[in-house]
Amino acid sequence: MIMYAPGSRNIYEDFVVETDILFFKTGSHSLVSFHGKNYNIKKRMSADRMTTLLSGKQFYNVGGSCYVNVDKITEVEQGIIYFGEKSPTAKVLRIPRWRQEPLKRFLASSKQPVS
Repeated sequence: MIMYAPGSRNIYEDFVVETDILFFKTGSHSLVSFHGKNYNIKKRMSADRMTTLLSGKQFYNVGGSCYVNVDKITEVEQGIIYFGEKSPTAKVLRIPRWRQEPLKRFLASSKQPVS
């Protein structure tokens, strides 16, 4: 049994999709691959929970089964979505360039500053 300090949580077991996840990809059999700043976790998610998650404006489909958390995007350029500072160790997601402009327009309409 692993013990944690009072008030802390195990990010691998108790993550909050809306605040902890940068992007996720859906797969078959309700399996979802969640990508955070320093981790990737695969978990099953009910269809109802997935519908609720995707019905809001926080997650944007950037292609196929991949959804990004628009609150975590810091910049979009040359087909790359940056989460956090632009550095060699930053978490990034490559998207087709033709999907870049609609994402930028969506972010602008959400009043999210992205260059």
